[in-house]
Amino acid sequence: MTAGGIVAEEKADATTRAADRVLDLLRVVCESSDGIRLADAAKATELSASTALRLLRTLEAKGFVTRREEKGEYRPGFRMVQLGVSALSHESLVETCRPIMRDVVASTGESCYLSIRADAETGLYLAIEEGTQSVRHINWVGRRFPLAGAASGEVLRNEIPANEYAMESNFVEEDVTAIAAPVVIGGAVVASLSVVAPSYRTNKTTAKLHGEALVRAAASLNS
Repeated sequence: MTAGGIVAEEKADATTRAADRVLDLLRVVCESSDGIRLADAAKATELSASTALRLLRTLEAKGFVTRREEKGEYRPGFRMVQLGVSALSHESLVETCRPIMRDVVASTGESCYLSIRADAETGLYLAIEEGTQSVRHINWVGRRFPLAGAASGEVLRNEIPANEYAMESNFVEEDVTAIAAPVVIGGAVVASLSVVAPSYRTNKTTAKLHGEALVRAAASLNS
């Protein structure tokens, strides 16, 4: 083998080792449902703390992991969730959620949406089950919305626990109230399940009932 061939092989080996390290870190982070600290991630992957930190910072910058500042723990980022959802396929996710969306409509009478995170700043309405009210909301499927300020945005940014819900009024449209709860699969939020209704029909009592209906429906999938 020529010297050039040896150098090329060494570079290929180094690239493979670097990829193995990154994948090992991702695996460790994703398998830790409650998050993992730098020291524990480094120990689990047999890396030095400095190397693990450098790789985790790169993954964080790309959205594959996220760091909880208050605890210093790393968790799967929105890019990993997106990849997971893509692996299942949007069609599969919609098919899985469609029955519980129908249950929400039967319970609330309002239109029920399934939405996912599109990128760092926006979400995407993926599917709708139309409400049964004569005045009802239709149709945002295929439309993007800003995560900041939206009920589903709070859910998709992991700001709402699995057994709770978020509510926002007059955000995407005037006189419209949205209530959303997280769909959790494999310990990660993969989608938002939401009810969208006219604000005049959504007082504190009905909002609570709608929120509880969403939480119950999502709980049948949360795992």
